[in-house]
Amino acid sequence: MSILTTATRMWLTRSFRPFLFQNEYDNRLDFADCDSLGLYVHIPFCMHICAFCPYCKQVYDKQVCNSYIDDLIREIHLVGGQHPGKKQVTSLYFGGGTPALAADRLAEIISALREHFIITEGIGVELHPENVTVPLLRTLAHAGVTKISIGIQSFQKKFQTILGRTGLDEACMANALRTVPFETVSMDFIFALPGQRFKDLKADVDAAFALGANHVALYPFIDFSYTDSSIPVMEKAEKRKLLDQITEYCEQLGCVRTSIWTFARTQQAAYSSMTRDNFLGFGCSATTLLREQFKINTFSVEQYHNRIEQGKLPTSLTLRFTKRQRMVYYLFWTAYSTRIHPADFEQFFGVSLRRMYGFELWLAERLGFAKKQNGVYTMTRKGAFYYHHYENYYTLAYIDKMWGILRQEAFPRYIRL
Repeated sequence: MSILTTATRMWLTRSFRPFLFQNEYDNRLDFADCDSLGLYVHIPFCMHICAFCPYCKQVYDKQVCNSYIDDLIREIHLVGGQHPGKKQVTSLYFGGGTPALAADRLAEIISALREHFIITEGIGVELHPENVTVPLLRTLAHAGVTKISIGIQSFQKKFQTILGRTGLDEACMANALRTVPFETVSMDFIFALPGQRFKDLKADVDAAFALGANHVALYPFIDFSYTDSSIPVMEKAEKRKLLDQITEYCEQLGCVRTSIWTFARTQQAAYSSMTRDNFLGFGCSATTLLREQFKINTFSVEQYHNRIEQGKLPTSLTLRFTKRQRMVYYLFWTAYSTRIHPADFEQFFGVSLRRMYGFELWLAERLGFAKKQNGVYTMTRKGAFYYHHYENYYTLAYIDKMWGILRQEAFPRYIRL
């Protein structure tokens, strides 16, 4: 456990108490009164397993995938049917894995969700570049999908080789995106790869917009301990220079910075499953965040099936928040958007942000990490880098440890972080 993340947790929660995830859960989830509620669905199947990818996934098998979708729909009804009527939610995102491998059944999943929820801000699906074909995009559009995110990682052969990816048919992709339009077309890239320079990232961003993207995401490479990746980690100073250069370039293009690592051609071109106050997660490894708890489903497809067969939720671990812990979680992921609205914090918690974290806000301004404009705290470029830098520590100290354990144990007794 990183000393930095432990010290930060103790300071911001004003407690020595760790985050304690325990092997228990509520049969009923109290989401009826949650505002700004989102939905997430995890499809853990891929045709090929990328060595660098940390997410819950396994090699695709059609029969196993179809059985999993049956279970997924049952989980949706188990949760959604707990409250009468339909709950209004902001958005729905499908992640994986490669959700497009179940493209012919996404309409069923969306239909099941719409029996219980009213989706107001669109539906997003992650795609492998090979999925970007006219027939598959039409299938998604007919199912109600409005946003797509394509995991390009890099258009350049040298970095595709490092990542174990194959080349792309850019002409085919451009034609498909022209033929079947979506509200948001996002393309994901990995930065901080060995030998990567600003000109490389610039070329990727230029290619994305030329092919039809209106949103790009530039995620830093993170070396998870349990992956098979042998990619060396870039030095901090070099990584900061890259992030600053590509940020400046995207701003010169007139892009809107929608989060630490994402840039949009217009404010409407949004794609983020993370910056939501509360959300319900369905499927293996999916997480649920509510006002007083955070829960994570089992990573085992087999054990997920067994729980659903018993009519039980597939929860592996649950964290019961203290009020300060919930505030820290809220602020960490809200800051990912590069903006914190004190009025939103006060509405959520019933207490002013300045009262709870006035000193920290003052310090952030003094250090040049944030500035206050029109009552909103906005992250500076310096602040964005240090958020990114801290997020790397957070990922390795918390997410890496938890996911590493959950990959080995379907239902561990507890995890203390």
